[in-house]
Amino acid sequence: MAYEVKASSVEWNPGPERLRELTEKMPNSSVTEFANVVVKTRVDSRSAKSTYIVEDSTNTTKQTITRAEYDRVAAAQEAYLARQDVVVVDGYIGSDPEFRTRARLVIEASNANIAGMQQQLYYPAGEDYDPATWDPHTTVVYTPNLPMEGYPNDRLIAVDLNSNITRVFNSDYFGESKKGGLRMWNNIVYKRGGLSLHAGCKVIPVGGENKTVLIVGLSGTGKTTTTFTTQLGSKPVQDDFIALMPQGRVYTTENGCFAKTFGLDPEFEPTIYHATTKPDAYLENVSVDENGKVDFFDTSYTKNGRTTWPFKYVDPWPADQVEPAEFLLILNRNENIVPGVARLDRAQAAAYFMLGETTGTSAGGKDEEGKFLRVPGTNPFFPRDMADMGNRMLELLDGHEMRVFVLNTGRVGGGEGDDRSKKVKIPHSSAIVQAIVEDTIEWEQDPDFGYEVASSLPGIDDMDILQPRRLYERQGRLDEYNAMVQRMKTERREYLASFRGLDEAILKSIR
Repeated sequence: MAYEVKASSVEWNPGPERLRELTEKMPNSSVTEFANVVVKTRVDSRSAKSTYIVEDSTNTTKQTITRAEYDRVAAAQEAYLARQDVVVVDGYIGSDPEFRTRARLVIEASNANIAGMQQQLYYPAGEDYDPATWDPHTTVVYTPNLPMEGYPNDRLIAVDLNSNITRVFNSDYFGESKKGGLRMWNNIVYKRGGLSLHAGCKVIPVGGENKTVLIVGLSGTGKTTTTFTTQLGSKPVQDDFIALMPQGRVYTTENGCFAKTFGLDPEFEPTIYHATTKPDAYLENVSVDENGKVDFFDTSYTKNGRTTWPFKYVDPWPADQVEPAEFLLILNRNENIVPGVARLDRAQAAAYFMLGETTGTSAGGKDEEGKFLRVPGTNPFFPRDMADMGNRMLELLDGHEMRVFVLNTGRVGGGEGDDRSKKVKIPHSSAIVQAIVEDTIEWEQDPDFGYEVASSLPGIDDMDILQPRRLYERQGRLDEYNAMVQRMKTERREYLASFRGLDEAILKSIR
C-alpha cells in the first residue's frame, strides 16, 4: 500500500523557483555573493548512532528496533505532520527506464532547502507525472523539528525495508534525505542480483576505447575529487552511488551532485568549484559573512560544508552510454604505510573492499573525524548483514573481470603534523589514475602484503609515495614500519573473521 500524505497543507512537487522562495524565508538562510542560497543547520553531519532498521525487515542484528517501536514512532510522526505544512518532492533514483526506481520525499515546508537539494538529485518525474498515481518504491518522511526522546540526541532515523519507508526525526542535515532513499535502494539492488557501491563513476577515453572506472570510497576520502579530476578528456558519470550488476553493467542513481566544499579551490578542483558557484546551487554550512562573501576554508562552524547542483553543470558522460566497468579503485585516506597505489588479485579485491579502510573526516561527524575506520565496502548505508556485501562482490568479480586497485589519498610516513611524512596530492592521484587506464605502470610484488606495488609510474618521480617502505627505511624507521605491518595484518584478519558467512577465499587473501 502506498504511503498516504496527511498534513495541514501539501504542495506537490513544487518547482525550483518555489522551493528557492521557501528556502529564502528560512531564518537560518542567506544569499551569497554567487546569488545562491546557503543554510546553516543545527545538525552538521549524518547521525549514524541514531539510525535504526526495523528488525523484521533486515537480516542484520546491529542497531535495530522492533516493529512495535517503529509503529509507535510512526504514529507520533503522523500526528505531528497532520498539523504541519509540507512539501512533497517526487522523482526517480536512476535514469535507466528499465532499472530506475520511483522515489518520494515528504518534508516540513519550514525546511524547504532539503526539498530543493533533493529535487536536484532526483531524476525528474516526467511530463506525465500525476501525484495521485505516483506509487513510490522508496519514501522518506522527514520532520526536522520533531524530537524523538529516548534516542541519541533525541534524534532518530527509522528504516523499514518492508515498506521502504524511512522516517527522520530531529535532524535538519540534508544528508539524511539523500542517504535515506539510497539506503533503501541498496536493498532493492541487492535483491535484483547486483550490489550498490558507494562510488563515483567516470569514463576515460584511451586509444579509441572508452574505459569505465568506478571509484569506491568513504565520504571524505576524495571520491568526488577523483571522479571529477580530468585525465585524457575523461568525463564524470556519477559521483556518489552506482549499481554494479552482473557482467559489469553500471547504473546511475542521481541527477545532481552532493559535494563537500571544505578547501574548495578553483585551481585544483575547477569543475566542482564552478558548479558550486552557480546561482541555483544550494550551500549547506558553508561559511558566509554578513555581505555574502563565501569562505570555503573557514572551519569555525564545521569542516563538513556541502553543496548540491545539477549534474548537467559538469558536462557528464551520458548515463545510457556507459560500457561495462573495467576498473575499480578503492580509496583509502591513510597516513602511514599504504602505498599510493597497489594492484590486487580477485580475492584481495573482495577483501580490501570489505576492509573499507580510511581515516575518518568531518563527513561522518565528530566521532569519526581523524580516527582510523574500517567500513565494509566503504558503504555505511548497506542495510543488510555485511557478509552479504563481500560475497556478492566476489560473485560479481567471478562473472566479470575487473582490474582492482587500492589508492592512498592521504599521506605516507605520518599525519599532517609530522614533518617526516609526505602528502599524496591531487596531481599524484590523477597521474596514478591515468597510468592505470593506460597500463603504463611497472609492478613488483610487495614482500609484506602480497599485493603489487609500482616500481615505475609516469608522472610520479617520488618513490616514497609509491613504496612507503623506502621512506621508513631511509629515515631509520624500519622497526616502526615492520611493527605496523604485523599489527595491520593481524587486525585485518580479525576484522574479516568477524563477518560470519564471509567466503573463505576472502579471509585467506590477507597473508
